[in-house]
Amino acid sequence: MKNFLNPILSVLSGLLLAFAWPTNGFVGLLFIAFIPLFIAHYRLNKTAVKAVKWKVFLHAYLTFFIWNIITTGWLYYSSAFGMWFAVLVNSLLMALVFLVYHLVSKKVSSFTSSSFFIAIWLSFEYLHLHWDFSWPWLQLGNGFSESVSWIQWYEFTGVFGGSLWVLVVNTLLYNAWLQYSSRKENSVSTKGITIRYGIPALLIIALPISLSHFLSINSITNDVEGTEVVILQPNIDPYSEKYDISNSQMAENLMTLAVDSITANTKLIIAPETTLASGMRLTGINGNPALNRIKRFLFDYPNTYYLGGVSLGDSFKNKDKATSQTNYIKNGDFYYNDYNSAVFMNSTNPVELYHKSKLVVGVENFPYKNVLQPILGDVMLDLGGTVATKTTQEDREVFITRDSLKVAPIICYESVYGEYVTGYVNNGAQFLSIITNDGWWQNTQGHKQHLSLARLRAIETRKWIARSANTGISAVINDYGKIITVLGYEKKGALKGTIYPNNKITFYVKHGDFIARVSVFLMLGIFLFSFTRRGVMKRK
Repeated sequence: MKNFLNPILSVLSGLLLAFAWPTNGFVGLLFIAFIPLFIAHYRLNKTAVKAVKWKVFLHAYLTFFIWNIITTGWLYYSSAFGMWFAVLVNSLLMALVFLVYHLVSKKVSSFTSSSFFIAIWLSFEYLHLHWDFSWPWLQLGNGFSESVSWIQWYEFTGVFGGSLWVLVVNTLLYNAWLQYSSRKENSVSTKGITIRYGIPALLIIALPISLSHFLSINSITNDVEGTEVVILQPNIDPYSEKYDISNSQMAENLMTLAVDSITANTKLIIAPETTLASGMRLTGINGNPALNRIKRFLFDYPNTYYLGGVSLGDSFKNKDKATSQTNYIKNGDFYYNDYNSAVFMNSTNPVELYHKSKLVVGVENFPYKNVLQPILGDVMLDLGGTVATKTTQEDREVFITRDSLKVAPIICYESVYGEYVTGYVNNGAQFLSIITNDGWWQNTQGHKQHLSLARLRAIETRKWIARSANTGISAVINDYGKIITVLGYEKKGALKGTIYPNNKITFYVKHGDFIARVSVFLMLGIFLFSFTRRGVMKRK
């Protein structure tokens, strides 16, 4: 049985992480999820004679594979290869993080090694927000997205505050077990360990929750005039039907959905990502028949604007105009830029555009294209959607109505990135719109988790959210992360709601992921110290 105990502990950690995850899990399990893996690591260090590093790596990989496959296995419904690539590679990266922790832990004290594990895990999460293979879906702080009453303090820390919370409690409780095990093994009294470790752990869990409830006292909307929005959910099959309908017909369908809900007080109609999917030419956007159809509809509603998704293209022969995001067609010997964009317009003004800039790996961007394309060719991972490199823009666009209402046009995957979304708010956004297409993964946890993550953005920025999802879940979310009204999965229709724009700037909006940046410096400091100060510190 002893030979199987370490794998069992690794499996247990993986299951605890998975069963803590939204939207069906109990998030409290996150506070103990790493402890079985830590214990397996301790046992391997103590009993293994050969290949300890490989055994530590494999046990960690088992844990993180279970977590990844259970929580993100829904990617299979858009691409089997894409799912296996995401699960296997992300598990590999997590296991490598744990392996580095193992190497450092052999050279420093238990307190320093615990600090290093916290710092390197947060650094890993930070890397996953910024490199070309970005996949932050399993950031630990995201696990609280269904328990918003616990994490109202995200307005100060963002999601990294939740990750830090989880890691601190896990390492504290593991060190309690370590002390208990050591004393028991040496026939030393174990009295006082519960008080020394248990009470601090309970306080670390309870105090943030208490602070969150205190902050929630102010969650009642003030006497601010609400803004009426109409959110459209056409429920078009993204794999077939979406691309069989012309842009003009889709525009007609959208206005048919809107007509029963729109009033003279409606300020904004919001439609999903790439609703107008048959690529329009960027240069002819203002004369496009489908957009002109929407404009004609808006003539009867002069105070109403339309915000919706559209696919745009721009082709050319001049090689000098090409960038690293430009696609090249060999057969036709021409270049083109492909855009996943949001359009914003009323009945009279020219169309305004925002181009999606946080892209889905392998679907909308070619990671490290200059390095990998000569090796792999034009291979792209089909995780759902148009398979081509997208062209982005530098700034976070904020659309402004004639009566100075400022809205952020967040497109799909962008809503997973906390600090990225603060860019819209720093540019003046008074509320957030999220336009997405969540039908790629069928009726799985995928679209439910995506909606749930939007609740975190509301808390971090203290902004209301109007979310339009084709074949997903459309919703209005208040600035405390509470879902006010919802149109469910596979429901076709229009959702009328009221949002309350504001000019609040939270601490997190001002300072972003400061916890992660501090963690990077701490991680590098401990790492360098552990390998340059040989023999100075001994394991306790």
